[in-house]
Formats: sequence, structure tokens, C-alpha cells
Amino acid sequence: MTSHSKAVLPRKLCRILALNALAVCLAAPAPAVLAAEMETAAIPVAVEEAGQPVGGGEEERASVVNGCTLGPRIVCPNLDLRHRNLRGLSLAGADLHGANLMRADLRKADLRGADLTGAILDGADLRTAFLQGARLSGARLRGANLEFARATGADFTGSDLTAANLEAIRADKINLAGASLEGANLQEAKMALSNLSGANMDGAKLRFAIFQDALMTGCRSCPTGW
Repeated sequence: MTSHSKAVLPRKLCRILALNALAVCLAAPAPAVLAAEMETAAIPVAVEEAGQPVGGGEEERASVVNGCTLGPRIVCPNLDLRHRNLRGLSLAGADLHGANLMRADLRKADLRGADLTGAILDGADLRTAFLQGARLSGARLRGANLEFARATGADFTGSDLTAANLEAIRADKINLAGASLEGANLQEAKMALSNLSGANMDGAKLRFAIFQDALMTGCRSCPTGW
């Protein structure tokens, strides 16, 4: 007997029974069907819950690293801050020269007047960071993201900004003498009165960038007519 016949047989028998018995027979499968539907409906929920990451939240922001309490005007040279969550932290006037900030989260961090000479910031997220007057001479910022950062008067002399994102940065009077900006994104950057002498801008994206009255002596691939 096929599975189809098994499913149809109870209904044929019900037709010859009394009206009340017929109602009972037709109602009997309902709980099983309902249970099956509930089980099926629960599957996506279970899968969704199983897919949630354990812990879920982002890394807690560091406050003390290797005995150094992070804050304004600290003196902690060569500090290892790789991959740290430093978002929104005030490090104004801090001495962090030679520090390793590779891939650190520095979004909206206050680094005004900070000493980051020779620091490593490859891949660091500096979007909307405050870098006014900061010293980053000789620093390495390969692939760093400085989109919408404020860096007026900052010193990036001889720094490596290869493939960095400086889109819409506000950096009038910035010193980029001898810096490498090869392949960098400088679209809509504001760098009036800046020093770009001896800089390398090969392959840089310069659409709508502003270099009014900037010094470009010996600059490689710098725009002309400013």
C-alpha cells in the first residue's frame, strides 16, 4: 500500500461514520500538523540565535597599558598599542613617540599637540581625529584612514602615507615635506598654505583637493597651477 493510500484511507472510513464521529476524525490530525508547523517556524529563530557572536560587543576601551595610564600629556614612548580601542580618548599633548599604533581605533581621538614622531600607525583608523599641531615626522601611516580628520599645522615631515585615505581632511598649513603620498586618496582635502616640497604624490587621487598657496618645490606629481 502506498503512502498516498495510507493518507486517504482514514477519510474514506470517516464518510460512513455518524456526523459526530466524522467531525472527530477530521479534527484528529490537527494537533500533529500544528506541532509540525510550530517546529518548522522555530528553525529560523534557532539558526539566527546560533549565528550570533559570543560576547557580541566591541572591545572595551583601554585605560591602562603596560603600567601607563592613557590620558592627556602622558609620557609613554614606544608604547605597544596595536589594535587597541582608543576611540574618543584624549591624548592631547601626550608623548607617544615611537609607539606602535598599528590598526588602532583612534576615531575622534584628541591627539592635538601629541608627539607621535616615528610612530607606527599602519592601517590605523583616524577618521575625524583631532591632530592639530601634532608631530608625526618620520611616522608610518601606510593605509591609515584619516578621512575628515583635522590636522591644521601638523608636522608629517618625511612620513609614509602610502595608500592612506586623507579624503576631506582639513589640514591647512600642514607640513608634508619629503612625505610619501603615493597612491593616497586626497580627494576634497584642504591643504592651503601647506608645505609639500619634496613629497611624492605618484598615483594620488586629487579630485577637488585644495592646495592654495602651498609650497611644492621638488614635489613629485604634485598638481600645478596653485
